[in-house]
Amino acid sequence: MANGIDPSASMAALFGARVRRLRTAAGLTQAELGDRTHVVSTRITQIERASGAKPTLELARALDEVLGADDLLVELWPYVYREAFPDWSRKFMEHSARAVAIRQYAAHVVPGLLQTEDYARAVLKVGRTLSSKEQLEERVALRMGRQERLGAPDRPELWVVLDEAVLRRPVGGQAVMREQLTRLLGTSAESHITVQVLPFDQGEHDFMGGSLTVLTMPDDSEIAYTEGAHDGQLIEDPDEVRRFVLTYDRLRAAALPPLMSLDMIRSVMEGNHRGAKVPSRSERRRLAQEQLQQSGGGRLRGGGRRIPGDRRPRP
Repeated sequence: MANGIDPSASMAALFGARVRRLRTAAGLTQAELGDRTHVVSTRITQIERASGAKPTLELARALDEVLGADDLLVELWPYVYREAFPDWSRKFMEHSARAVAIRQYAAHVVPGLLQTEDYARAVLKVGRTLSSKEQLEERVALRMGRQERLGAPDRPELWVVLDEAVLRRPVGGQAVMREQLTRLLGTSAESHITVQVLPFDQGEHDFMGGSLTVLTMPDDSEIAYTEGAHDGQLIEDPDEVRRFVLTYDRLRAAALPPLMSLDMIRSVMEGNHRGAKVPSRSERRRLAQEQLQQSGGGRLRGGGRRIPGDRRPRP
């Protein structure tokens, strides 16, 4: 334990302990390390003592290079960064990184896993206290990094229900929004991603005003997460989670089938808002049955797409 700091107390303390050990091994003083990484010596002191502001990604990279840490400090940095988030948000990110299936209802913005970089930047800079443009870019980079799991061998099944408002609100401007809608259309080529749209004509529902995520973990347990504009709640009690799963299934059933959802996204992207014909419930039911017959049978969830069975979340 160096200077009375317990490395197990936090990720920031562990990061600081590693910096101190590497600096000492390199025979550098705090002032010398500060000079080489272009920060004042007191900043190095703060990092080693896990006090003051957390290191930025740029500083972590500079420390890693100067101290020859072989990316150790860069790899630790995301965990240090997450400590700046409330407990419920940090736990949600940790669970999401292990989930085998992710089901989301988004009321206001496209979920982070499907956001483009410019869309994410526009979302993250609103309503947050950012000390610098650098901090904003770090948050964008971290969000883009989380998307890499969608291309990994252990990628989760992702099922997203978007409120129609998500499509209509031009976050970041028309050009940014067009790119984002194009990204949503591109999910049609990704077999592990399903996108549906909940149209305005469905009226009120059980989850107005908030967003909902249901995670299925490797042991088949489920966790729910609700989020508003300024706070969130992680729900792990099985009985409570089951109620949120039922709510999600109702939203998914009320949404347009996947193919019709893509048509609506395309229509909005092309600016033909009035031309985005929303079929009636009876018509959607009929089309869903046709899809089922054409596919040769199987279980239907959320508007007509057949679920293979073993990896799709159970109701």
